[in-house]
Parts: sequence; C-alpha cells; structure tokens
Amino acid sequence: MMEQILSIEFTAYVALAVLLYAIRQAANIPNRYIPIVAVVLGVAFSTLENHAFSFDVLIEGLKYALYGIGSVAAVKYALEKAGEQQ
Repeated sequence: MMEQILSIEFTAYVALAVLLYAIRQAANIPNRYIPIVAVVLGVAFSTLENHAFSFDVLIEGLKYALYGIGSVAAVKYALEKAGEQQ
C-alpha cells in the first residue's frame, strides 16, 4: 500500500495538482482554460517520464490531467467550505 502511495504516478498527480493550483492563483487564468493547461502539462510530463510519445503515453497524460483537475477542485471546495464555517 505505501509503495503505491509513494509511486511516481501518485507523485505526478500531486505535482500536477500543485502546479495547476499555483498557475491558477498566480496567473489568474480563467477556469475554462485550466483543463487545457492541465492536459498540456499532463501529456508533457508523461512524455518526459517515458522518453517517447505514443497513444499509451497520451492516455497516461490525460489521466494525470484529470486527476490533477479533480485534486485542485477538491482543495478549492475544501478551502471554500472551511472559509464559510469561520
């Protein structure tokens, strides 16, 4: 279990989520462009990780992007709920 948590795939999801959140906050990119940025970054990371580009690498990059977007949305929702309670 712990090996899966610390695997490169999980690290990629977390890194992409943090990067997307930072880009969103620093650059004030509208929310409609965040998925496009996530796909580009996810596919780029997957390509660098595998040292090649193929259909499987594209799918893995899209998976990174979807998990990254979901993580950012979850953090944003949690922060908003915490702010409402105070």
